[in-house]
Amino acid sequence: MVLGQLEAAVMDRLWSWDRSASVRDVLEDLTKERPLAYTTVMTVMDNLHRKGLLLREKRGRAFVYRAASSRERHTAELMERAMEGIGDRGGVLLRFVEQLSEADLASLRAVVADIDPESDAGRAEGAT
Repeated sequence: MVLGQLEAAVMDRLWSWDRSASVRDVLEDLTKERPLAYTTVMTVMDNLHRKGLLLREKRGRAFVYRAASSRERHTAELMERAMEGIGDRGGVLLRFVEQLSEADLASLRAVVADIDPESDAGRAEGAT
């Protein structure tokens, strides 16, 4: 699911902090960029919890939230959903790879080599 601007800002903080945080914690950080009401941030975090992107637990009178999965896992799930129902996945992947920077291509080759050392990428890694 694609995130709205404020949802993405909340998730960015929780992913980068890699810890549980209260609505107040997130609000204090977000208001460094623009003024927001406590209730706005609380509603966004509650919505993210209902969507399954945040986990929460009660601490005292308030909830604390943490990301339900890593940024990488979330992005991979988005990519997988985008690929659902596509007949020619190879063609789509080819177009995607053609748009990658050299640095991203090198990262992709390294990942493929780790997964499948017998692949062309794995043999090329072993030859260097």
